[in-house]
Amino acid sequence: MAKPSGDRKGRRAEHAAELLLRLKGYRILARRFRCGLGEVDLIARRFSVIAFIEVKYRPSHEAAIEAIGARQRLRIQAAASAFLANHPQTANLDCRFDVVLVGPTLLPRHIVNAWSA
Repeated sequence: MAKPSGDRKGRRAEHAAELLLRLKGYRILARRFRCGLGEVDLIARRFSVIAFIEVKYRPSHEAAIEAIGARQRLRIQAAASAFLANHPQTANLDCRFDVVLVGPTLLPRHIVNAWSA
């Protein structure tokens, strides 16, 4: 049987991340939010926090975290700003950038506040 394509692996990783976040009490506001400035894999809310979440699928957690470079973080931050600008009801929420690391034989790992804007 053929290996899943990169896009299919990414979607599976995002689904696993979403399940983990839901179990932790997050409500998913958007999936694969895109604008001209960038993309955010998942946008979730828990209490007074809105989290912009990058999901990375790699063979190890270390490889996944290393795959998130400065340029990608800037694109995610720009997309997050666009989301907030188009959703005024989020104005009073605390914002942060999280990462969920997923691997073929690893349990998903949620890193809260992985970087600051």
